[in-house]
Amino acid sequence: MATTWAKELARFGIRAGAIAPGFIKTDILSGMPPEMLAKMTAPVPLKRLGLAEEIAQTAVFIVENDFFTGRCIDVDGGLRL
Repeated sequence: MATTWAKELARFGIRAGAIAPGFIKTDILSGMPPEMLAKMTAPVPLKRLGLAEEIAQTAVFIVENDFFTGRCIDVDGGLRL
């Protein structure tokens, strides 16, 4: 979708970008049993949950970089499903 929107909107000076977050530490995940969280993070190469701040940093990058458009940034600690 980011690629399609970027192509369609570029003529108007509008850029499009997307973020594909992995497992992020949120209130919902904090309520999960520790053994379930361990199973979720086990296949993540960085062995931890992401932080909301890390997703926000990615959004700032997309907004501030005027040459970024039409791409999706994976912020998933290296996890491939």
